[in-house]
Amino acid sequence: MPNSAARNRIMPNSLPMTLRVYQHLASGLVPLAPALIKRRLKQGKEDPARVGERRGLSQDVRPHGPLVWIHGASVGEVLAAAALIERLRELNLRILLTSGTVTSAAVVAKRFPPDVIHQYVPYDSPRYVARFLDHWKPSLALFIESDLWPNLILAGSARRLPMVLINGRMSPRSFPRWRRVQGTISALLSRFDICLAQSRTDAERFSALGSRNVVTTGNLKLDVAAPPADPVKLERLMAMTRGRPIVVAASTHPGEEEMLVAAHRSLAGFFPSLLTVIVPRHPDRGSSIAGLITASGLKPGLRSRDELPTVATDVYVADTMGELGLFYRLSPIVFMGGSLIPHGGQNPIEAIKLGASIIHGPHVFNFTDVYEALDGSGGARQAETQEALVKQLGQLLADPAVRETMHRAGTGVVDRLGGALDRTMTALEPYLLQLRIEMGAANA
Repeated sequence: MPNSAARNRIMPNSLPMTLRVYQHLASGLVPLAPALIKRRLKQGKEDPARVGERRGLSQDVRPHGPLVWIHGASVGEVLAAAALIERLRELNLRILLTSGTVTSAAVVAKRFPPDVIHQYVPYDSPRYVARFLDHWKPSLALFIESDLWPNLILAGSARRLPMVLINGRMSPRSFPRWRRVQGTISALLSRFDICLAQSRTDAERFSALGSRNVVTTGNLKLDVAAPPADPVKLERLMAMTRGRPIVVAASTHPGEEEMLVAAHRSLAGFFPSLLTVIVPRHPDRGSSIAGLITASGLKPGLRSRDELPTVATDVYVADTMGELGLFYRLSPIVFMGGSLIPHGGQNPIEAIKLGASIIHGPHVFNFTDVYEALDGSGGARQAETQEALVKQLGQLLADPAVRETMHRAGTGVVDRLGGALDRTMTALEPYLLQLRIEMGAANA
């Protein structure tokens, strides 16, 4: 492995004041952790059986041999690493995957092999981070995108843990904010051996903020396999909706459901049997969305209550986890959420791989390069207003040929922009080679 000890690291006594203050505050807030955990438990944001992991405690045993630690914030980042994790497993490397949300833990349990160890990332206190690192003793750390916890990074650096930022993304909103605290972000980014950026723009931003070794490898989310679907559940849904025009609104956020319900009311005048399926980004919002639908005079169905869409159902709320694969297969038209409001948009790649034509709003800065390529090729369409949304959806509902043309164009973009997985593996090869050498020595 590249000689981590020889790297030009910033010593603790040269940390910028912001990070030194952060460390002291994080240490001082430890007594408040029980109250924070109690509050988050009430909000459903923590798993009561695993809250110890937030304090760096684990009931799982560290496996023998090299251990690759991969950290991502939530569902999107975890799924982006799926293909990479499979490649690493093919090298007989053990994987420790950390994330910070209950939903991501559920996705890992459902979508990943049982030998992938999942842990909740510890709260970013020096004490909890030290417990975590003492227990797991990772051999290599891969941080996904931009979930940069200062104490986690500083502690890993102090232990000479090789760290790589993979699928690195620096949004146009985050970049100017970090520029205002250049010394702080530079002190963190300089701790990474290498930064693998999603795009040339991301690479330029990371370099400007202090990353020392930046390589553009592309977006791993473009190489993610299409999400699975239970064939029995899919057949049941198809039987219940056969013959109806369907629009799926995926990963929606507050403020978007109102526009989608209004769009449904407008479109239903032209397509009387229309079914709109809303898949909220956060499933716990299902009941409130159903209330909104009822208040608009439409008939909702709620999947979390084991309801299926009937002929009377106007808008079906799929407020469950891990079932997007079902609904992408149900409809050839998908609106990608998080884009009508300034959230930054959601990943359209999985929907395209399952045959969808994509409609999105104007706020797609989380996937700028992808949406620019899709819009430019005709693989997706942008709707800036509710009226435009109705118009775009109406055209796709009315014309199967337009849908097919859009899908072919979208598939071409996905194929052209892919390859990030191979480039990432190539960039990681020096580290993986050293791990394989260590494995051989341990087994000799």
